[in-house]
Amino acid sequence: MIAIITGATGDIGSYFVRKIVNEVDLVWAIGRRKSALDSLVERFGDKILPVITDLSDHDSVIELCKKIEGEKPEIRYLINNAGVARMAPVSDFTLDEISNMLDINDKSATLLCRACLPYMAKGSYILNVASASAFQPNPYIALYSASKAYLLSFTRSLNVENEDINCTAVCPGWVDTKMLPKKTKDGIKISYPGIVTADKVVNTALKDCHKGKDVSVCSFYYRYMMFLSKVMPHRTLMRFWAKAVRKYL
Repeated sequence: MIAIITGATGDIGSYFVRKIVNEVDLVWAIGRRKSALDSLVERFGDKILPVITDLSDHDSVIELCKKIEGEKPEIRYLINNAGVARMAPVSDFTLDEISNMLDINDKSATLLCRACLPYMAKGSYILNVASASAFQPNPYIALYSASKAYLLSFTRSLNVENEDINCTAVCPGWVDTKMLPKKTKDGIKISYPGIVTADKVVNTALKDCHKGKDVSVCSFYYRYMMFLSKVMPHRTLMRFWAKAVRKYL
């Protein structure tokens, strides 16, 4: 029995590894950097199988899917944690940046779900790490929000289609990780309302998926934001968001 975790070397990914490594026989740790994957092996030993994969590269993802199809493992967890983000107007992105973001955030996760489903028995789990930004459109992180909205919608539909497999969209807000800038912008301290730790995201996600929930939100602040996204016009929420973040651009 195995777990497959993408973005396994990041703050959230490595915490997922730590929490479930003893539930399975082997963790396929998916990442791009051999040195980072080797550090997981040093920490957890032969419970880790490092699999170097560039999720922005179509051929690399297909190769991983074929590896799954070829080995036909019993999969207890598929955790699509890998993701990229950038705050900027869409006009500031290069075509390659847009393509890579959608490939990593959406395309690779979708292909891996399809590749893994035949090898997931009753009581197994798919966790797709989306975002609280999936609840509404968000100017200046428009691409990221849209990509995570896709993942949220896809995961909830997948959960209905596969009654024996619980599929959960993990929707954190700001997470205190190494990827998050901690500095100031033009003398203005960057504010992250509702920020949570990576371990809280993971602990809540695993608790929620075991309860059969199709969406996991790890704090009251973002549960409230999810509620607002349902009752307030998105045009109004977008104006509030845009005003709050423009000073950081």
